[in-house]
Amino acid sequence: MLIRPYQTSDWQGICLVHDAARKFELEASGLADAFLTLEETGEEAGLFDAALLVAEVDGEVAGFAGFTDDEVTWLYVDPARYRKGIGRALVDAVLRESGTPLSLDVLVGNTAALALYQSAGFKIIDTISGKLAGNEQFAATAHVLHNSNSQLGKSIAGQD
Repeated sequence: MLIRPYQTSDWQGICLVHDAARKFELEASGLADAFLTLEETGEEAGLFDAALLVAEVDGEVAGFAGFTDDEVTWLYVDPARYRKGIGRALVDAVLRESGTPLSLDVLVGNTAALALYQSAGFKIIDTISGKLAGNEQFAATAHVLHNSNSQLGKSIAGQD
């Protein structure tokens, strides 16, 4: 597996990963009807405002993550590759690259993502309700997590 910066040639690959994984995320949170593709929402939702990393396996995009100075804004893994360490590798790479404390939101019901982030040292600091990012027609509830980045440079066994 190779974790590397996003390239414009990755666009179709991250769209495929996002769309498949977003369906799982929304279904787990009872929001299946809120699904929109990355192509429909990515630019408006600030995808390219973040630093983007891509996980490549056998020459294919297997996942991607986006982060700013203080927040993990995107992290999706191809559902066909769940539980293969890709999510963990992306979280670890984001923590190394950022070098600063980070926050993120996880939809209530997305227990797999919550477990991944908690195993990387993120802690729930709040639970909020509001409009669903990417499809504001829907209400959603999310856990807000924060990491002091004390795990920087450490590899922790965890789940995707």
